[in-house]
Amino acid sequence: MTLEDIYLLGLKMAIAADPRGKAGVEKYLARIKKEYEELPEKQKKYFDKENLVNPYVDSRILLGNRNKVIKKILVGIDIYTGEVVLADRLGGVDLLISHHPEGESWSALHEVMDLNVDILGSYGVPVNVAEHLLGERMGEVRRRISPANHQQNVDAARLLGFAMMCAHTFTDNLVYDFLKKLFEKEKPETVGEVVDLLMTIPEYQEATRGKAGPMIFVGDAKKRAGKVAPIEITGGTEGSPQIYEKLAQAGVGTIVGMHASEEHRKESEKYHVNMVVAGHISSDSLGMNLFLDEIERQGVQIVPCSGLIRVKRNSK
Repeated sequence: MTLEDIYLLGLKMAIAADPRGKAGVEKYLARIKKEYEELPEKQKKYFDKENLVNPYVDSRILLGNRNKVIKKILVGIDIYTGEVVLADRLGGVDLLISHHPEGESWSALHEVMDLNVDILGSYGVPVNVAEHLLGERMGEVRRRISPANHQQNVDAARLLGFAMMCAHTFTDNLVYDFLKKLFEKEKPETVGEVVDLLMTIPEYQEATRGKAGPMIFVGDAKKRAGKVAPIEITGGTEGSPQIYEKLAQAGVGTIVGMHASEEHRKESEKYHVNMVVAGHISSDSLGMNLFLDEIERQGVQIVPCSGLIRVKRNSK
């Protein structure tokens, strides 16, 4: 596979699993194109044209010739300078893939949060309310990330001659789709059964052995789950803490997320919405594994590092 092949595979899989559906993705890209076309000429030269073809700009090629043939990849939940040096020591590595965004993908993390509006809408929250609350949160995330040293690890990879990409929402979409289908099929009746379902997944089993498995943050195992919504799985990062009131009003009984701040937990508890935290790194690993399985089938060697719990689901 070439670097371009791997990128396009990730994009294709993410769109297929997108909560908005293919038509929703196309509408989003059309809106971005219109915004670009209406920009003054002096602003167009600064516009990131990746946005015109990729609705997940926290997932992209950061470094490297797109035609480069890839035979061995070092893959981690994070790729910091230490992992870049590790790749150099290992030898033979053609590409670094980080799940979490780096470089311009990190500084643009807030842009993918718009996806949450459609997810919340699918669970009964009015889109105008979701859009208002998410807009405030997107601004907060943008301001929080803005002072970071976004290019530090990308620069390390550049100096040592590595190709590099990140696959954040690319693979978070895969986790969302996987868990949504699981809950819809099995229809857990209690919060405990929600956790039991998660514990059928190898990544969560391994995380539990490392004392980082699924946890009930709000509610208890015997409480009825009601409508189960994996709403805090994809879409960049946590949404607005004010959304739990609207979720309760929409009839959501239990939310499943990767992680939750104390503020979010308290709001969930205030409005009597059960909260199950599946686990951050384990959930990230699940999504990455679904992507990496497809890459590995093409004969590419995967070397996991940096917290990635590598699980192979089939050997086709």
